[in-house]
Amino acid sequence: MKRLSLIFKELLKREGVDKVGSLHRCGWDDPFQGMAISILEGKGAIIKVDEPTRMAWTLDGEVTGSANFAYSRGDLDDALIGKKEIMEELSKYDHPYFIIDLMYWDEHTPKEKRKLALQLSQSYGLIRNYLWGGKLVLTWLNKEAEKHMHFPLENITSSNTPTHQFLAEKGINETVLLDPWARKDMKVDDLESKAFIIGGIVDKTGDKKGATPRMGEKLRENGIRVKRRRISLRGDVIGVPDRINLILEILLRMIFEGKEMEEAVLEVQPYKDARWRLRKELPKNKIKLEGLPVVEKELFYEYSKWLNIRWKDFNKVLDELNLKAVERERIKELRNSH
Repeated sequence: MKRLSLIFKELLKREGVDKVGSLHRCGWDDPFQGMAISILEGKGAIIKVDEPTRMAWTLDGEVTGSANFAYSRGDLDDALIGKKEIMEELSKYDHPYFIIDLMYWDEHTPKEKRKLALQLSQSYGLIRNYLWGGKLVLTWLNKEAEKHMHFPLENITSSNTPTHQFLAEKGINETVLLDPWARKDMKVDDLESKAFIIGGIVDKTGDKKGATPRMGEKLRENGIRVKRRRISLRGDVIGVPDRINLILEILLRMIFEGKEMEEAVLEVQPYKDARWRLRKELPKNKIKLEGLPVVEKELFYEYSKWLNIRWKDFNKVLDELNLKAVERERIKELRNSH
């Protein structure tokens, strides 16, 4: 699936533009993604300039000399490419919606609500690395939840209606629900869905435990076909990040970068989550050596291939489990000596 920046560059090329400057200072990591988002938000357009800019970017992203076309926030009446032109181009594609379902907002404590709002803000920043804010959807959004948001809600798609109603309005009758309790892992075919739903839940305490499956039941009751899918790591959800923004990032890397699920998890996995999985894995390899529980020291290198752990993480978990790490050859020597 194509990112916004690539679609924008293809549009520029078709209009005869091979390099673009800017009439303003911009801190974009990806200038074409940044320009396209700003234009979609009504903050500028691409225009033909009377005097060439001093600096520009080629469509390959390289910094080069002057350009006769530039991003401008000024008079946009004579724009070569504005919001209308980009929206017309995007209409040729079928980018999915990424929905965060806030049905259980009121079940959260004040602290949990702050954490949830932070994760939503981070999700907003993340979606703009690949697409634009309009593809991030908040459903069941109430007035109190709105007050907690630290990003411009006008730049996303927000709805105070239930998720099933939003989907029906968009003509979508089937969706993928990211659910850690699901029996099936996310597969390549699932990535072609028109909508992905992530439960807006943090700290699964109290009545929120098992809330995601209940979201699926609510959707089915209202005529939406639901494919419950989990993101797992070697067949287990332990070690998979449960922060909303990180789940979204894993999903986006799979869809737009073609990453395998395990690879995407490893790239975004916090050390804390990796240690949780290591706590489960190390006891499987425990052996007795002279009456003491030990594991092979070389396991660190094996686990670091699919867990985001450092040497200090490995040692921290060893201490917690009261285990010692001994070199493989040393274990053999000690066994042979007996």
